[in-house]
Amino acid sequence: MNTIKSSSAIIKAGVVFMILLGLSGCATTDYPPLEGGPAPAQVTPDYLIGAGDSVEIFVWRNPELSSGVTVRPDGKITTPLIEDVPASGKTPTQLARDMEQELSAYVKNPVVTVMVGGFVGPYSEQIRVVGQAANPQALPYRDQMTMLDLVIAVGGLTEFADGNRSSIVRVVDGEWKQFGVRIDDLVNGADISANAYVLPGDILIVPESWF
Repeated sequence: MNTIKSSSAIIKAGVVFMILLGLSGCATTDYPPLEGGPAPAQVTPDYLIGAGDSVEIFVWRNPELSSGVTVRPDGKITTPLIEDVPASGKTPTQLARDMEQELSAYVKNPVVTVMVGGFVGPYSEQIRVVGQAANPQALPYRDQMTMLDLVIAVGGLTEFADGNRSSIVRVVDGEWKQFGVRIDDLVNGADISANAYVLPGDILIVPESWF
């Protein structure tokens, strides 16, 4: 009985070790490469408001109804006379039209303009950088953003990073797929072919070096 328990413990320990080994960056990466190429078509023609964005609501000829607010974590805003208006995921123009409809109960023919600051954007439009980046974080997507832009934004990689074994996780045709990227070749080797374009919702994973 003790022998069986001992064997079971060894097997479990072996499984745990293999998992930790993979997480530490010792597993072989065989993802298809994501190389640089022609710039993609503009994928975010209109900015979408997200939680944390600063929003200026200007109501023409009604300064008492104009205000500056921050979009709450639940994606809504509250302004004078109007409570809990959904804002996240809308363009500034769409929010302006919604505010006009809400204010029409109090003001005749209201004209609203929405101006956005902060530019956080909704989570679906953000790019996340995790692992051995100097400053892992979520970043708002910008049109035609590249891998080099992403690396600069997070302050580069740590001394423990294995940049050439990094990968991008991306939704393709409704499925999550993983692609290899060569950050070391790009940054240290000036290999411009490694400067792949990134897309909204991408996740950049930078593993730890084997050594």
